[in-house]
Amino acid sequence: MRLFTALAAVALAATPAFAQSAAQWPDRPVRLLVPVGAGGAADTLSRNLSNGFSQFANGQPLIVENRPGGGGTIAATAVAREKPDGYTLFLAEVGPNAVSHTLSKLSYDPHTAFTPIIHAANLPAVVLLRPTLPYKTLNEFVAAAKQQPKKFNYASAGVGNWTHLFMAYLNSLAGIDQVNVVYRSGSEMLTSLLKDEADTAVITVSTALGQIREGKVRALAGASMKPMTQLPDTPPAGQTVRGFDVAVWHGIIAPAGMDAALVTRINGIFNQVLQVPEVRKAIAESQAAEIVGGTPQQFDDFIKSELKRWPEVVKTAGIKSE
Repeated sequence: MRLFTALAAVALAATPAFAQSAAQWPDRPVRLLVPVGAGGAADTLSRNLSNGFSQFANGQPLIVENRPGGGGTIAATAVAREKPDGYTLFLAEVGPNAVSHTLSKLSYDPHTAFTPIIHAANLPAVVLLRPTLPYKTLNEFVAAAKQQPKKFNYASAGVGNWTHLFMAYLNSLAGIDQVNVVYRSGSEMLTSLLKDEADTAVITVSTALGQIREGKVRALAGASMKPMTQLPDTPPAGQTVRGFDVAVWHGIIAPAGMDAALVTRINGIFNQVLQVPEVRKAIAESQAAEIVGGTPQQFDDFIKSELKRWPEVVKTAGIKSE
């Protein structure tokens, strides 16, 4: 009985102490690993979040560290191996957090390796075509691609990255066969279209909007069934390719095992960041994104739904690691 009482006293004493230390977090710079190269939409989102971070985080900066490669799994693996002390975070996305484990063997299990913090934003994407090709609509391109298997190629940011998954999914549903050509980021993918190196790509609207409006690339269709405010005359791909309806999502996660008080603290900071007018404008207007926010549990539930959805898509569509 005395031992139980003593242990209970220690537990009660320790809880406020950790809560206090969580409230004092951070006391040094925080790293946010981004699974793609600089210049793309994910990188831009990360830097927009970092711009509002320090004012709510004891003046400490959020340092964006680009770690591309492996369809996002190189950065995810690095984060999974870190201590859950809040000083190394990851910009989560569909590839390394919901799909890559179905394409190849990983050193981490996306079901258990991370602590969800917050669902930051959803970004609309668009199916692009290099303008030197004659096709004006997705229907015209699909018809040509069906007649010429493997003639056309598409740019992606790596096997397992959403840019690969979305196009592979589109190809499967449309019954066409394009060759995947890998680049390091969305900006490099866009450049490949401008240089006639790649024929097609699925890229975020914010990355390509300027070039679309200037006529340097052709927007064939939106990736989501939701209308795109920046491209109101661009129809959804789902009108041509039945069942295709996808969007890019990003959120903040940490290594598994993080204390609940610290999770709450970090989630609260990022929810505040998402309310800063300059940050909201940069994400919602400049990036054409839907700001989400919310609780760690809501993001956990969302990731679980993606972990159920995408492996089924990969199997049904026959998506390979290539």
